[in-house]
Amino acid sequence: MRRVVYPGSFDPVTNGHIDIIGRAARQYDEVIAAALKNVNKRGLFPLEEKLEMLRECTAGFGNVRVAEFDGLLVDFCRENDIAMIIRSLRSVSDFDYELQIAQMNYRLSGVETMFMTANPQYSFLSSSLVKEVAQYGGDVSSLVTPNVEQRLRDTYGVGPRPAAPGNG
Repeated sequence: MRRVVYPGSFDPVTNGHIDIIGRAARQYDEVIAAALKNVNKRGLFPLEEKLEMLRECTAGFGNVRVAEFDGLLVDFCRENDIAMIIRSLRSVSDFDYELQIAQMNYRLSGVETMFMTANPQYSFLSSSLVKEVAQYGGDVSSLVTPNVEQRLRDTYGVGPRPAAPGNG
């Protein structure tokens, strides 16, 4: 079985993440979307909620499993018989950072990293940016799934944006 892991904080999961997961799911027998459990970093959403959002967003893929991990990703890979890590690249600066991590992971365990370039429509997209726009009531409907959008609105206490004049 060709099994890969797509790790991330997924705080929150974006359409860019879902695009990478879907593309990987077409190439591999099983994709594990693994959310990092980092006790040193407080995210917007608790881990359980991030896992729930990931499950909702990936429910349409029959070969995607959601998991959590803490510690070294390569240990998670070893424990789950995973030989490949999927990482997304949005820009050249992402590559510089991700290459160092990929080389360290290979040195520690022999686990390979496969880089997938972001779909151009999502190349600017990050969870941090989505949170910032949502916090101020901006429209994130094209950036996240409806369930994630609603959770953002609930978390920040903002309602739906009014329709533009002439669109209602």
